[in-house]
Amino acid sequence: MASIDQIIQRELNPFDPVTLYTINFWQEQQHPSLNVDSIHQNIITDIETVLEQVAQEHHPRTLILTGDSGSGKSYLLGRIKKLFNTKAFFVYIDPWPDSDYIWRHILRQTVDCLMKTPEGKTDSQLLLWLKGLLAFQNSSLLQKIIGERRVFIRNLKAIYSSGIYNPNDFFSVLYHLLDPKYSAVACEWLRGDDLDEGDLKSLGIKSSIDSEDSAQKIITNLGVISAASQPIVLCFDNLDNIPRLLNGTLDLQALFNVNSSIHTRYPQNFLIIISIITSTWKQNAALIQPADKARVNAGYFHLKPITLEQGEAILSARLSPLHSLAKPKPKSAIFPLSKEILEQKFPRGKTLPRNILELGRKEYEQYKIKLLNQTQNSQDLIPETQLATFKLIWQDKYNKTQKKITKITDLAAPELIRMLQEVLNALQCQEVKTKLLSGKYASYSLSYKQQDREQIIGLVWTEAPNMNSFYNTMNACQKVVDKKLCQTLYLLRAAEVGNAKNLSNRIYRKIFKGRLKNIHIKPNLESVYFLAAYHSLVNAALANELMIEGEIIGLKELEEIICDSQILNNCSLLQDLSVVVPVDTQEQQNEPYLDEIKDFVLNLIRKKSFMERNSIIENTLHQFVKLEQSKIDIIIQELEGEQKIKIIAPTSKLDEQLVCFVPG
Repeated sequence: MASIDQIIQRELNPFDPVTLYTINFWQEQQHPSLNVDSIHQNIITDIETVLEQVAQEHHPRTLILTGDSGSGKSYLLGRIKKLFNTKAFFVYIDPWPDSDYIWRHILRQTVDCLMKTPEGKTDSQLLLWLKGLLAFQNSSLLQKIIGERRVFIRNLKAIYSSGIYNPNDFFSVLYHLLDPKYSAVACEWLRGDDLDEGDLKSLGIKSSIDSEDSAQKIITNLGVISAASQPIVLCFDNLDNIPRLLNGTLDLQALFNVNSSIHTRYPQNFLIIISIITSTWKQNAALIQPADKARVNAGYFHLKPITLEQGEAILSARLSPLHSLAKPKPKSAIFPLSKEILEQKFPRGKTLPRNILELGRKEYEQYKIKLLNQTQNSQDLIPETQLATFKLIWQDKYNKTQKKITKITDLAAPELIRMLQEVLNALQCQEVKTKLLSGKYASYSLSYKQQDREQIIGLVWTEAPNMNSFYNTMNACQKVVDKKLCQTLYLLRAAEVGNAKNLSNRIYRKIFKGRLKNIHIKPNLESVYFLAAYHSLVNAALANELMIEGEIIGLKELEEIICDSQILNNCSLLQDLSVVVPVDTQEQQNEPYLDEIKDFVLNLIRKKSFMERNSIIENTLHQFVKLEQSKIDIIIQELEGEQKIKIIAPTSKLDEQLVCFVPG
């Protein structure tokens, strides 16, 4: 077996910055071996007590979870979900894009999370919830009603004789959730998608959920009937990126309005957790109506700093896999760190989990560089390393986004507009404003000016397959054209636009197929990945959770890095909007996917300085799952030919070869 020094030289840093922050607990799963049970255990126990109260009494409970940036609020939510996934159904709610859309956003995110499968289960939370409901009411009901929609609806209407909004449609959708043939479209209706007439007819209903009022009432339905199964935990997180009021303050009142509304009904089987940075809460708490703050009936929970003993446990959990490979094993469980280093860095004996992890990353990296005798080059590599680290974080976030989003309509139009607004701001477009359209579809639109130009660009994004909705959107576009509110109007729509018989299509052709300078762009799914990946980084930056090379990256710094990296230049939608310079046509023909992989491999080696060739291959295959290993070998050879890396012992077996970065 190798010594610990040899292992440190060849292995990846276990405090890899790509894995040091957790945002959405459904998107970024935690490794159980990295948990330290003693950290915040008292809060976990108290929250379990509150959850049991909801399960027993069916009265909604609300609690506020505060803590400094880096104290582990989002991570704690993930632990709670993992610990209590047999006692409740968990929903993670991202920042809403528009407060006029908040109920529909909550409904969409609730159903999306309920469609996910908990660890150790084969059915989604939604099916577990529905089957639990039916089993509770009548153990033989589930077997009897398959194929008998009217019987199913009649049974549930008899059980819930009052308090259910639009019971015929609602119970019809629940019925179709049990049928694999219709379950997907039933979920789409339940989450508020604007379905076309054919899909509505297949579900036996007449209209979609298309207003705040109907979304609110459907959420109430879920709360009422979930009393027969398990509580639903609604976790609101990353609240620093919610909409702001005209005076610049966060619109937290919109969330507390929702919370108070939920508390007015019984039964309501919800536990609502509002996770927020301590400073953000202190700055905004006085702006919340006192009556709404009084609805926080389960109390306030504050995450305190951890002890150095708990910090040691975090370090030990990360380093343990490396120590197990070494012979002899290090005397200290946190080598190459030590208690003395911790005490010197944190003389008060307490700190935040993020600070411990960052110290581990830095000390491990310095020790590795010392072993590699590259100390003299470390200062020259700092600017380049930050960009390399960012590109690794970006690639990780982009890959997770690909797994999360399977079609453009997974995101609502207001969410797409908000994401595009953030990207346009990063690319230094001027006067980026939402709601170019007026009326019902205002949040489907925005306007902006490109750099050094006075021309106002308008943009509308709608993917709803319902032609009535498309007609109304086209009417709103016509008003914008008539009033000359912009010089160029873009329609972003991958969905169909109808045929010549449709009134909507006639207006569409008049605006976007005539002599006017208005343009219809069909965005692809890959472009949405770019927007959504950047949006998740914006959430992290605004929550002070994005750290690169020991530096907390705020929104301004993130915008600078994203521009410097030119990552967004590969987004075809942004190319079509002429806000980024397209890549060279010849380069596009030369497999740009391989260029992306080559960039990833070089950044990986640059960041680690010294790696096993097998480790490079494993990490690259993990990021690009469809890639053939032979392509990675070609890339490594190309990089060596370009004198950017050096292969040590190239004639040895593959598992004995080492690769080091060659500073330029």
